[in-house]
Amino acid sequence: MDVYLQQEDIQPDGKRIDKVTNLGNPIAFLKGTDPNDKRIFLISAHLDSRVTDVMNRTLFAPGANDDGSGVSAVIEAARILSRSSFPASVIFVTFSGEEQSLIGSKLLADKAKKENLQIEAVLNNDMIGNPKAGESGEINNRILRVFSEGLPYVELDKKAIGIRNLGLENDSESRQLARYIKEIAEQYIRGLEVKLIYRNDRFLRGGDHSSFISQGFPSVRLTEYYENYDHQHQDVRVENNKQYGDLPEFIDYNYLKRNVAANIAVLASLAKAPSKPERVEVMVKELTNSTSLQWEKPKSGTPAGYYILVRETDSPVWQKKIFTKELSTKIPLSKDNYIFAVQSVNQSGNLSVPVIPGIAR
Repeated sequence: MDVYLQQEDIQPDGKRIDKVTNLGNPIAFLKGTDPNDKRIFLISAHLDSRVTDVMNRTLFAPGANDDGSGVSAVIEAARILSRSSFPASVIFVTFSGEEQSLIGSKLLADKAKKENLQIEAVLNNDMIGNPKAGESGEINNRILRVFSEGLPYVELDKKAIGIRNLGLENDSESRQLARYIKEIAEQYIRGLEVKLIYRNDRFLRGGDHSSFISQGFPSVRLTEYYENYDHQHQDVRVENNKQYGDLPEFIDYNYLKRNVAANIAVLASLAKAPSKPERVEVMVKELTNSTSLQWEKPKSGTPAGYYILVRETDSPVWQKKIFTKELSTKIPLSKDNYIFAVQSVNQSGNLSVPVIPGIAR
């Protein structure tokens, strides 16, 4: 595993950067063992923290949850996964400057786009350790939210007609990744429920995964079920006998442990799996109440077969899987009533992210 620091001098922008600042993203790169496998899976969090005044660079800002919790996920994932070998590569990164308009993640996302890196999934962890709501005091230490965009940000104007014609408003690559996370995490992590949130991020806000979304990489945000605003972006103080500030004592470490484990299970499954099937298509030469699909073998890995995934159009998750070793299949289900996808699976049961079929020409 190679470790390095991506650095750049950031110029003042008249907003949240008021002087020249040297910014650094520490990165660990776990290179895949298959030289023909160009896939990269990325886990991230952010190093910087803040207090009430975002421009105050001197006040104590411990950032235990925002985003020490996410950083712990990146470090623990690197510690565990570096003991194993995977055909695909994994990047572990903690960004600087998230609170200053996502500067660090933009640096890496822009670099990945320029170098044409094949990043197939970004798991951005931002606040995954607090179970308690600030206003009501309600506790939820069993649900992890995964935010994903529905309509793709990049070139939406060019893709919109096809998305509308095929009814795929809920089937972006990022949303397929979110469904994958739910399936794998709930399979391996006892007592954890993954809640799919149909937004790129929280209402009117963003995170480091948005930098990768803007460059066309499938990306999601993993975060706790509640945010506690008494312990987020606050000066550390006691006011009216109430403690404010992002302090370690407000972390639920068992909850954090499950959320970290979910990341590791998903990354390992992705990096071990064969790549996605190629040229997945649905046949439309004849109108019937059956659906015929065809595809080609993945570019890397040795699949033991393929799963045909099926769900009704109003279902948030895949409802049925049909296994085949062939490169085509005919299913007695109507394209009007169901959404279909195809994913590769190897002998160990590791699954690729599903691929929604295009139209066979």
